[in-house]
Amino acid sequence: MKSLLLCGLLFFAALPSSGGAASSLGPGQSLADGATIVSPGGVFELGFFSPGRSNNRYVGIWYHNFPTTTILWVANRENPVVSGSGSIAVATDGNLVVLDGGRRVLWSSNVSSLSSPESTAELLDTGDLLLNNSGELAWQSFDHPSDAYLPGMKVGLDLITGVNHVFTSWRSTDDPAQGNFTLGIAPDLSTQIFVWDSGKPRWRSGRWNGQVFIGIQNMVPTYIYGFKLNNFEQEKKMYFYYDEFNSSHLYVLMPDGVVRHLVWGERTKSWYQFWAQPVTECEIYNRCGNFAGCVDGEDGRSPACSCLKGYVPAANGTAGGCVRRMPLQCEKNSSSGSGEPDGFYLMQGVKLPDLSDWDSDSLNASQCEKSCLRNCSCKAYSFVTGIGCLIWARDLMDIHIFSGGGGGGNDLFLRLAGSEFDVKVKSRLYVIVIVVLLTVGFSAGSACLWRKCKKRVDESLCRRSRAAAVVDEGGGADRSRGFSAVIDVHGPEKREKSHDVALFSFETIARATKSFSPANMLGEGGFGPVYKGVLPGGQEIAVKRLSGSSGQGMDELKNEVLLVAELQHRNLVKLLGFCIRREHKILVYEYMPNRSLDSLLFDPCKQQLLNWKTRYSIIEGIARGLLYLHRDSRLRIIHRDLKASNVLLDKEMNPKISDFGMARIFGVDSHESATKRVVGTYGYMSPEYAMQGFFSVKSDVYSFGILLMEIISGKRNSSYYNPELSLNLIGYAWKAWNEDKVTELVDPGMKGSWSMREVSRCLNVGLLCVQDRANDRPTMASVMSMLEGENGVHPTPREPRFAADVSPCERGSSSFNQNIVSTNASITMLMGR
Repeated sequence: MKSLLLCGLLFFAALPSSGGAASSLGPGQSLADGATIVSPGGVFELGFFSPGRSNNRYVGIWYHNFPTTTILWVANRENPVVSGSGSIAVATDGNLVVLDGGRRVLWSSNVSSLSSPESTAELLDTGDLLLNNSGELAWQSFDHPSDAYLPGMKVGLDLITGVNHVFTSWRSTDDPAQGNFTLGIAPDLSTQIFVWDSGKPRWRSGRWNGQVFIGIQNMVPTYIYGFKLNNFEQEKKMYFYYDEFNSSHLYVLMPDGVVRHLVWGERTKSWYQFWAQPVTECEIYNRCGNFAGCVDGEDGRSPACSCLKGYVPAANGTAGGCVRRMPLQCEKNSSSGSGEPDGFYLMQGVKLPDLSDWDSDSLNASQCEKSCLRNCSCKAYSFVTGIGCLIWARDLMDIHIFSGGGGGGNDLFLRLAGSEFDVKVKSRLYVIVIVVLLTVGFSAGSACLWRKCKKRVDESLCRRSRAAAVVDEGGGADRSRGFSAVIDVHGPEKREKSHDVALFSFETIARATKSFSPANMLGEGGFGPVYKGVLPGGQEIAVKRLSGSSGQGMDELKNEVLLVAELQHRNLVKLLGFCIRREHKILVYEYMPNRSLDSLLFDPCKQQLLNWKTRYSIIEGIARGLLYLHRDSRLRIIHRDLKASNVLLDKEMNPKISDFGMARIFGVDSHESATKRVVGTYGYMSPEYAMQGFFSVKSDVYSFGILLMEIISGKRNSSYYNPELSLNLIGYAWKAWNEDKVTELVDPGMKGSWSMREVSRCLNVGLLCVQDRANDRPTMASVMSMLEGENGVHPTPREPRFAADVSPCERGSSSFNQNIVSTNASITMLMGR
């Protein structure tokens, strides 16, 4: 057959190198080693290459415009050309073939049902190599992937034939032959992605919840990854795909079995790793065995394996898994008595076990629990947003307990015999008794201590009763600093590190501000007036004094002191200290010469100080500060009152987020909460927070989106109204973006100094942030990536329904319509702060 094929090959005409515009091979044409074809847009290139230190020649596809060679697809992986005399051609039977110098076929597209010998091979700007026969697609490289996953690929599981198209790693960096590792979709239709090592599971992603794979810690939602799951019930084929981005994003299954998400850096002209799995030992499939959890060591290589609660090591040790210690009630012989009913033990922050079953009949967590109790084989359950009820009737395996403050994971309810909870109940009673005794003793001691302190000093927080260094105001070098004590501030939990906050005397603050002179007043916010002050040593400070009419008090002050002292970031304001004396509650900050963002942004006379370069820098700085609060700090913080007046500007116009009186601390495993006291500022609140009291990191994202639009337009969202279009700022921004009239929204004060590309990108990001549904909004990590991505194609936002048209009479009031507020929330602050 090969001989007949070779005899039928026409004379091969070598094409020019990449300098030519050719992007295809016609019937009977060939491409010799040394020549290439380039996709029409100049994105991808096809030709011969030699990998690593090898001298063998392979036909591959790589990025044409990137200075480093990144091979994305290889034709003759198993049969290299051993010399430089190979070629690729369209044969007379219509197939695409790779030939060596002796005209032997080393690789073929091998399509047997071609209707005509007239075929054309074409390289597209997507990186897909097509073989068109008589005007119809006969073969494409995307259906036969190597190790690289590109946008537009729809490789997955064929539900009719059962064939699972998978990615296969290279054998080594010098050899593109098929290696030991493959990547594909789990054949059990669980929507999980697996990496297999010689057919055995090595790593899995966890189920898909519509936004992320729940088994990947800190996975950024679809806005950066761009993943989507097709309608497999209709198409009879299950596959994930992403088409949001161009060639600057790439996923590769490496020869060592690690899946790497690589992003091309335009400035560095190199790839950097954005994400990789598996990295730690606990990410290796079922590292600790059945019914055992794995916790990463500090180095990522020393996993700690332990049996789940109610389980003990099997006979061959923890590495071989664990077994149940006490049988469930339904497993006992009926003659043994009723016993304690089974219960559920909550495990938080868990990569849920493999081999779960989806219970479509259970619509909430309560029904899911009952469904598990009805089935004696059920060992655990979890109700996951975006998925629903998951039941485990088989052994629990591959459990990774997330740690390190990174968040992520889900709640797993482990079914245990009732007797497993007896010890816990007893221990709780002991703890309650001890806590009560300690509380009584502490209260009595505190009362005595307070009476003593009140006689001696009423201008401080009983500073000599604290375990802090007390400094006499009349002595030493500390006098120049003007504070009377140093308070060691700790947050709600013990940490390795704490920060000192100065406790200023009231007299020091009064002298620094010239007795709170109106001439020193910088402005007034919801907390109260802010004054400029100068300490005896010459340091300039900003003094925020609580107003009696602000509705805030000791709780807000304590909240801000604790939070700001613990948070250290260049885009967060620095707290120097505080002072409390009778009704006076004062916070002392570093002085910001350019005051707050709103004092410049909304002042027609000062807007010109904010050119686009400065505004863009401010946008990025605010985003970095929020990303630190939401993800990178030791605490997960939700600000809840982000707005232009709470962004301060230093002398270089660097933004610093301030005012943490309304902020809330979340545990590392918490993501959202609810409150009956809705606080914040009209115009910046997300819909779910204003109307239902639900807040999360996505509440801050919404506020950031509003702030971004204000920075672009120079208009305040809470008071802007377009009389011609009956639109508020969000509605007008949507209209401008949707109709490609961004220039109409841009603040005219910038006078043409702005970049159309950057403004459009920022507006796109802003509209993504103010989408109605919290799940539709990006995280701040996604926002940062989109702001910094020069060439990324961003998702299309949904039209914000809550940005509905408003009438002038509605606009005249800054209060909320109480009829639209949920009964579990009350608005305690109606006016802008």
